[in-house]
Amino acid sequence: MAQDVVRTGSSVPLSASSPTSASDARAYAADGEVPGDLAALREATLEWRKGPLARSLAKMPARHARFATWSDIDVRDVLTPSDDPIDYMRDLGLPGEYPFTRGVQPTMYRSRLWTMRMFAGFGTPEQTNERFHYLLAEGQTGLSTAFDFPTLMGYDSDSPRSLGEVGMCGVAVDTLRDMEILFKDIPLDKVTTSMTINGPAIVLLAFYIALADVRGIPRSAIGGTVQNDCLKEFIAQHAWLVPPRPAMRIVTDMIEFCATEVPRWNTVSISGYHIREAGATAGQELAFTLADGIGYVESCLGRGLDVDAFAPRLSFFFDVHNDFFEEIAKFRAARRLWARLMKERFGAKKAESMKLRTHAQTAGVSLTAQQPYNNVVRVALQALAAVLGGTQSLHTNSLDETYALPTEDAVKIALRTQQIIAEETGVASTIDPLGGSYFVEELTTRLETEALTYIKRIDEMGGMVAAIEKGYPQREIAASAYKFQRQLEAGERVMVGVNKYGDGAGGKGNANIPLLRVDEDVQRRQIANLAAVKASRDVSNVQACLARVRETAQTKTNLMPPIIEAAKAYVTQQEICDVLREVFGTYTDPAEF
Repeated sequence: MAQDVVRTGSSVPLSASSPTSASDARAYAADGEVPGDLAALREATLEWRKGPLARSLAKMPARHARFATWSDIDVRDVLTPSDDPIDYMRDLGLPGEYPFTRGVQPTMYRSRLWTMRMFAGFGTPEQTNERFHYLLAEGQTGLSTAFDFPTLMGYDSDSPRSLGEVGMCGVAVDTLRDMEILFKDIPLDKVTTSMTINGPAIVLLAFYIALADVRGIPRSAIGGTVQNDCLKEFIAQHAWLVPPRPAMRIVTDMIEFCATEVPRWNTVSISGYHIREAGATAGQELAFTLADGIGYVESCLGRGLDVDAFAPRLSFFFDVHNDFFEEIAKFRAARRLWARLMKERFGAKKAESMKLRTHAQTAGVSLTAQQPYNNVVRVALQALAAVLGGTQSLHTNSLDETYALPTEDAVKIALRTQQIIAEETGVASTIDPLGGSYFVEELTTRLETEALTYIKRIDEMGGMVAAIEKGYPQREIAASAYKFQRQLEAGERVMVGVNKYGDGAGGKGNANIPLLRVDEDVQRRQIANLAAVKASRDVSNVQACLARVRETAQTKTNLMPPIIEAAKAYVTQQEICDVLREVFGTYTDPAEF
């Protein structure tokens, strides 16, 4: 390895013709480059700490006895090349090349900006369709669908379990008819669509594919993502359909089917977002998310699939929290670690199989009801961290989301935040602008090391499904959430407007902002529409379709084809999900905390 060169202000670019030895470096001394003597640098740093730094701290003590990231990782005062030596090509490489630390594309945003994909869904399919068209008209470049809680749990709007929840926190989708309305006048072959659905993901994806079939759009032309991450549901969000092992079978069926039938579709969005929102640290989010990814890869390999046939369509979804540099380092560590896992552990040959492509969303859990306009600032900084971290797609939260689903004005500010970052700040003009930062690179390595430690423990337990059944990731996240809350209450962590800089009255702040209110009549209208669909169906065809789903579930045959056919017969989501629950059983969380 060539000796490190310390740059002291030269404008001479590092390139293939840069000095590669101490003697060559001396020849460039006149241009400001000197040979990097790491031992001498280490000694100089020690003297600086004893001298200038110590004298400065004697006059003006540090603000805190200890500095740490939001995830409680110690932050050192200054770093130099002697603190975290890097093998450049092994650990960083070049943009678009293994191990993809510096980004998954050679040009990153110089050729194409990240997809601005605002999460949207409320009320009826008609109302959400209007919001989709509004966002596209305002410059959004991809769709992201939020479903209501009954849909997330596999229940129709007319179920007694759905009372009071229909259309409240997302859009209600019961049948293919709702999907037809939801995507009215939206070209499925021109706009990519993300669907945030997990337990019943196979049903909603079947509805979408059936919609394309009915419209005469080739399956190979539609693109998008279905979240479909059953493992993180058991870890964090708890909106499951069936127990972990049959849930993995369903996910694997979807990956297998789409690998050939819907090749532009990302069949799993492996989600750290909800893990982080549940209280995980950045390192835990990284570890448990990639461990979930390992679980899906192993399941597909067990099915006999070739890793390079399905891995390019696996995608990821990360939270972007408050600690600016920690979040940037997390994205870099995620890309590097996933690339190494795919190449060294699973023998992937294609570069596309090793690339961690990710959507990101600013941290909902960081938004505060107190002083809600502060959320605009938080979201802007989190979005900037996501961009500097190299995300491929981004949702920015709206300032009012601690109270309700966002209004049009609030969601426009959130979208404009991304557009200002893209068009006005200059951060999209250069590739990986923070690559080589001593602090960022050292933090990247520390997060990667922490994640590997967790992954090793999970491997020793028998993999992520076994770890979930033991309650391991759930306990780790609960402990981190409790620790953070204690720090917040003790004033060791500051949330502006919450435990410091309040407005009086206990710091509750000003909640006098416009709010979106979903009309409670939505449920009546949705139930009436569902009744009309049921009355118009061929009942014998519905029963035959459900029988085929049941028979297929009882075998090892892929579930996607019969569920797509059931969708075309306007079989409801719950009717299909009830069959899956009947065959595979239901699940109760062990609650081992």
